[in-house]
Amino acid sequence: MKFLNIKSLLLLVLFIVNSVAGFSQADHHMVKGRVYGIDNGKREPLIGAAVYWLETHDGVVTDIDGKFMLHAKGNEKRVVASFVGYDADTLVVKHGQKDVVFELKAPVLDEVTVAAKSPGAHMSRMEPIATVNITSAELGKAACCNLSESFETNPSVDVAYTDAATGARQIQLLGLAGRYVQMLNENYPNQRGLAQPYGLTYIPGPWMQSIQVSKGTSAVINGYEAITGQINVEFKKPSTAEKYYFNAYGNSAGRGEANFITSAKFNDTLSTALFAHYSSDMMEMDENGDGFLDEPRMRQMNFMNRWEYKTDHYIFQSGVKYMDEIRRGGQKGFTGNSPSEQMYGVRVNAKRLEVFAKNGFMFNRPGTSLGIITTYSLHDQNSFFGLRKYDATQHSAYLNAIYQSYINNTNHQYSVGASWQSDWYDELMKFDYRSNQNYAGFDRDEHVGGLFAQYTYTLPEKLTVIGGIRVDHSSLFGSFVTPRVHLKYDITPHTILRASAGKGYRTSGLWSDFSNMLASSRQWNYNNTVLQEEAWNYGANITQYFTLWGNELSLNAEYYRTDFSRRYVADYDMSVQQLRFIEAGKGSFANNIQIEASYSPVRGLDLLAAWRWNENKADFGGKKMQLPFMSDYKGLITASYATPLKKWQFDYTLQFNGGGRLPDTSGYPAQFRQANRFDVYQVMNSQITKYFRKWSVYVGAENIADFKQKNPIVDAENPFGDWFDSTMVWGPILGRKIYAGIRIPIDR
Repeated sequence: MKFLNIKSLLLLVLFIVNSVAGFSQADHHMVKGRVYGIDNGKREPLIGAAVYWLETHDGVVTDIDGKFMLHAKGNEKRVVASFVGYDADTLVVKHGQKDVVFELKAPVLDEVTVAAKSPGAHMSRMEPIATVNITSAELGKAACCNLSESFETNPSVDVAYTDAATGARQIQLLGLAGRYVQMLNENYPNQRGLAQPYGLTYIPGPWMQSIQVSKGTSAVINGYEAITGQINVEFKKPSTAEKYYFNAYGNSAGRGEANFITSAKFNDTLSTALFAHYSSDMMEMDENGDGFLDEPRMRQMNFMNRWEYKTDHYIFQSGVKYMDEIRRGGQKGFTGNSPSEQMYGVRVNAKRLEVFAKNGFMFNRPGTSLGIITTYSLHDQNSFFGLRKYDATQHSAYLNAIYQSYINNTNHQYSVGASWQSDWYDELMKFDYRSNQNYAGFDRDEHVGGLFAQYTYTLPEKLTVIGGIRVDHSSLFGSFVTPRVHLKYDITPHTILRASAGKGYRTSGLWSDFSNMLASSRQWNYNNTVLQEEAWNYGANITQYFTLWGNELSLNAEYYRTDFSRRYVADYDMSVQQLRFIEAGKGSFANNIQIEASYSPVRGLDLLAAWRWNENKADFGGKKMQLPFMSDYKGLITASYATPLKKWQFDYTLQFNGGGRLPDTSGYPAQFRQANRFDVYQVMNSQITKYFRKWSVYVGAENIADFKQKNPIVDAENPFGDWFDSTMVWGPILGRKIYAGIRIPIDR
């Protein structure tokens, strides 16, 4: 008898889930409420707080606004709310009572408030999808000037430079490039297409309230694009943001930045917030002496205004964001605004406009709502890389309508809806700006409409199963189906198993996906067609909680696999003078195994240790090989200590990066040849924060051991020659950086 394949198993699980939906339980009502945290007199909603009935495991976690809805049975009962770093609280809920409010406080001793350390990154015990919440407390452990620098203390997400000229950074999740991660801003897709190579720098760190990192296929309600996971950024909300917030930062590499946030609450329903960011790199750094800047000089201006209107049954949010960024790299001393034959220069000027509106309608029936999200973005980019010139424009429009309710009781919840995504691209690539012969024009439009349905079955204290399916139709690729399923099973109150399986798709754009690779003399060998990449992802995760010397130790182990049906990859190995782009079909896969442990042995001290093994192989002309420049494994150790009164905080991070494959360089002249693999290396970061009553200052160091990749640019002395290549990057290019900053929040 043959074993069931993953597709058959997924359909079987979906059938069982929908069969279970026919059963109902005793009638009951819903208790809704909100959980706040009180820290130094500041009252803020707590995201991911646990709310449950006393002496049971029947509970939920709070959403992004600190809200929850809990199924109530019987007469008077006691409900508990708890969150790491705060005292738990218990309230009596009388029969028929429907609203409760918790205010969790830091511990008090002899009438003196002892400030608890705010929680950092944590995985909820109750969420069925394995999701790590990175809070503002975690973001404060490093400089965190933008989204690309927000994952230094996260064991699951890697961020690395893709080349030595443009400063582009790329996420890696589950051993695959960031283009397979669905990037969301407050649950709507963003940083797609042209924004993908540099988009991590477009979101300032001080603007962010939290980040949610989900591994594997996600819920179908946000689209079909998540292949390896989702990263969702939540910005500070007008109703809860500081009245004034100021942040200034500077480092030894000449980078300086300032952020200013102000919010106004006109009444109980209407509020607004204004965000402003300015950053500039003023120094030309060339520590390795190859004549090229180690990091491009950048200047970014970023503004956002958002509004919020709330009543008991209606929520409206809207906002507009504008960003203008110029990055200039290449040879030291290059200052031009156009390509030059005398000096090799790189210049990328991106202007981006985003507009969004979110409407939420809450009906009288508990747990029933309608949400409508609409967004529009315009991305305009003018760039050149040596003699190559690439100009492009992208317009995108998005609509998503979601209706949520339940059948009989909240053990049977469902979501249905419809979505629409339109993208208009206008791209022009000149491989030699001096000639009108060697160019490629690539204009394409894609419109995708879809319908989706998702059902969630909950067996209190034991089991949660989410089954979802969506059907979409693309103007370029026709119709396609996206099934996904998630399972969470509490083996014991201290042992939690999660599993997921599902499909994902994305439209691969040659120029937008690989534009950073233009900073090379390699000739491009490509097929100017649009490819829809397609993959199955499935995995499992088990978490065990122990009590060790009176404190909780958590252990987590997980395995994920991604199997591609269609995939677009860059082949560096065929020729050192060519970069071949090929479709790697079936047989291309990625495996990812990760184990981690977190423990707080004493009050104020948080320890985390993690190790991850990556395998990412594709079929290159009949030969299956590991993709280059990716470490075979990654280790991470973090330690964070806050003094009892939180006057000081000390943070330390140590990253272990395993060796990995490098492309075949035997075709180079002898002086440019490299080994077949790069070596193991470590990176250490540290930060000290001093807290005052109303403000704080911090100093830190990145790459303390001053490790740098040797000769990241091939034939840097002859950038217009046949062998020049700045894309052979696998490690840090810039050495040790010292930085300092100040944060001044002023609350209402």
